[in-house]
Amino acid sequence: VLLASCSAMQVALEKKDLKVETKMSDTIFLDIENQAERTVFIDIKNTSDKELDIKPLVISRLQANGYTVTTNPKEAFYILQGNVLYVGQADPSALRTAVAAGYGGTFAGALGGALIGGAAGGGSGALYGAGIGGLVGAGVEMIAGSLVKDVTYTIVTDLMISERSKEAVEQTVQSNLQQGSGSAIRQTSRTATERKRYQTRVASTANQVNLKLEEALPSLTEGLAKSIAGIF
Repeated sequence: VLLASCSAMQVALEKKDLKVETKMSDTIFLDIENQAERTVFIDIKNTSDKELDIKPLVISRLQANGYTVTTNPKEAFYILQGNVLYVGQADPSALRTAVAAGYGGTFAGALGGALIGGAAGGGSGALYGAGIGGLVGAGVEMIAGSLVKDVTYTIVTDLMISERSKEAVEQTVQSNLQQGSGSAIRQTSRTATERKRYQTRVASTANQVNLKLEEALPSLTEGLAKSIAGIF
């Protein structure tokens, strides 16, 4: 019981303040010779299961940086497309893997699941294994776990930025389509376009003891919008 109390207290003290971070899988460098061109079209989707709209925040930050937001993509020098893939709790190790996978990469492991870290102190194996009976250990773990949780929330977003180019850009699209369980169809198409395209994945995370999603969302969305606008 004493060990559980000390561990819970340590986690509560270490994680009492909200910590927000934003990580990007790949750095995007836009052509600095085109910095005078400041028109952008923005299209950000949300395919997560949470109600979330970061587009107004992104627009506000880009306008503060001197960009004009247009509703016609053909008029825009830059086209910013995004998709919010996931909003919710995340295991830190699975989240690092998901970010490292980059744009379009799969999520390795479940980002959502049980509260991260289990009961304060790292779980019954680390906390109660030495000389404490199973029933007592289970009871203490339940009490500690119900009071102190080390919680991480995240927003994972894929981004693609298209930049107008003076020269024609040739692009190749390859698709692998499953045809049942034993075969696949590979398709390749080549086209010429007038835009260079850049892709990256951004994850904004918030960590605090006993954190609730509604408490984390304002800081998460602000950090995400700041990171996206910072590319330009």
